[in-house]
Amino acid sequence: MDQTKVKDLVNEALALNESLYLVDLVISANNKIQITVDGDNGVPLSECIRISRSVDNNFDREEEDFSLEVSTPDISHPLKLKRQYVKNINRILKVKLDEEEIEGTLVDADIDKIVLSWKAREPKPIGKGKVTVQKTVTIAYKDIKEAKVKIVF
Repeated sequence: MDQTKVKDLVNEALALNESLYLVDLVISANNKIQITVDGDNGVPLSECIRISRSVDNNFDREEEDFSLEVSTPDISHPLKLKRQYVKNINRILKVKLDEEEIEGTLVDADIDKIVLSWKAREPKPIGKGKVTVQKTVTIAYKDIKEAKVKIVF
């Protein structure tokens, strides 16, 4: 199975809806094609079906047998693209760096970095007890080892 041809067909299908974008494309040795797409406003099932048909209709199963799966990223997978960070502004992220893990609300994401914010309890500067303070950190994408959206119930 030609990965370049599959990717071109997926990109043609995605061009019809600019809010959608390709997150991942994997073709296994036994010709199982797994396409993961995401969207700025989510991905309706009808779009997954449309993309699947767009790819499927351009290959002949008599010549080469394959299976095809078009899906959206699930919550257990880390964010891969900068566009996914923008989509998840105001959600809680768990971000792994080299030496530490930070959990906070994603308040901003641009082309170079993200900004997380969270509340923490710290000792009072004077006297006994603790006080709640607002913490903010800016993290460059290149420093992020893994970032996942945390679901709070």
